Amino acid sequence: MSDLHTNLVLSSTPESVDKVLPFVDTVAQRYNLSADRYGNILVSLTEAVNNAIIHGNGADCTKTVSISLRKQKDALAIRVSDEGCGFNPETVPDPTAIECIERCGGRGLFLIKKLSDECRFMRNGSTVEMRFKLEM
Repeated sequence: MSDLHTNLVLSSTPESVDKVLPFVDTVAQRYNLSADRYGNILVSLTEAVNNAIIHGNGADCTKTVSISLRKQKDALAIRVSDEGCGFNPETVPDPTAIECIERCGGRGLFLIKKLSDECRFMRNGSTVEMRFKLEM
């Protein structure tokens, strides 16, 4: 793992989500992350990869999900990209709304937005970039 840039490519299968934990463990050791920061990255990245596999690529094992991590001056920027056509994140219902509160699922984007310091979508929604500030 380079100090500035790391890539990981996963097949779009449910088993690929298992590769997120060792990836985050390596990142946590490299950057000496606190337990809170570690947990925020692990949950956010797991949700993003799961969404990319299921919603982005339709669990098509011929498609891939890529994770790209870049160390910036004061943060880690983690991008998750799929080969799907994208989506508009503004159209995803708020899972805390009364009409959604009892629904199964639908909380991934909510968690990503709450746990990351910044979150933005690119490539028509087929890429999400999450930024996590590094402790000083």
